[in-house]
Amino acid sequence: MLLSDTTDSILTLTLNRPESRNALTPQLIAELQAQLAAADTDPDVAVVILTGADPAFCAGVDLRVIGAEGGWDNMGTKGRSGAGDAPIGHPWTPISKPVIGAINGAAVTGGLELALGCDILIASERAKFADTHARVGLMPLWGLTARLPEAVGFGFARRMSLSGNFVDARTALAHGLVTDVVEHSELLPSARALAADIASNNRRAVASLLGSYRTIQDHVLAPQVETEAATAATWLASDASAEVAKDAQAVIERGRAQVQ
Repeated sequence: MLLSDTTDSILTLTLNRPESRNALTPQLIAELQAQLAAADTDPDVAVVILTGADPAFCAGVDLRVIGAEGGWDNMGTKGRSGAGDAPIGHPWTPISKPVIGAINGAAVTGGLELALGCDILIASERAKFADTHARVGLMPLWGLTARLPEAVGFGFARRMSLSGNFVDARTALAHGLVTDVVEHSELLPSARALAADIASNNRRAVASLLGSYRTIQDHVLAPQVETEAATAATWLASDASAEVAKDAQAVIERGRAQVQ
């Protein structure tokens, strides 16, 4: 479910469930978190690239997991941070090395949150982004309502979340969600070239700079993700959330349609 390759101090992790548009299961999330944690202490890794097996980057949570017996608890929602072991408001425990998101296709809902968890985003011309939590009756748990407006502004973030509409790569670039848009065939070469530039610098200085950016960012984001987590907990305990879980098949069909 997760491919791993380390070449020239660059670790490339590829979500590899293409038939399911790389939808997230508890096992895939745990594997991703474990690989990133291992990279943090691996002296042979300077930079991480996260991408998906075509045609999508990540369609978000695999709604069939939620539709099974156990519902939301199958994704580890009792811990509020989602499946796996990560701080509230994060898809993985932040590491001391830069993570570049190479967005090769649709990044939807939880997939958009994975992208927002990266330090730098480069998009293929085929990339598109959407927050469809409201369409399928979910609430974000990985900091989307903090990180998305930080990237694109509150107005555009509200537009994305409340409408559920897709944003193409060029629009994402214009609003600051990604730093570059490249031809699809050039996505990984471009990400690797940037990663190589980073890896060629003094690694301690890179880690220190990244840590400074993260600390400054967290002064703002920490209380925001706590608010998001409290909102999600209230939603999960509500009758509305229970009704969505009961209507699992309809949720699954809406989820499939969003990345076709």
